Amino acid sequence: MELDPNIIIDRLGGTTAVAKLCECRPPSVHQWRQDGIPKYRLQFLRLARPEVFADLEREKA
Repeated sequence: MELDPNIIIDRLGGTTAVAKLCECRPPSVHQWRQDGIPKYRLQFLRLARPEVFADLEREKA
């Protein structure tokens, strides 16, 4: 089961925080909430903030 993009974005600090982290515009991140986080961005976020994903994985189990 995949993690909900809304939960990931919220745990990372919200739309604006994720946009700054990814060096993109907030509307792009907002669109990820509906369409899902692109694979390459998700991989980057996992590398940039592994502790967030570790917590999410533990909660999911």
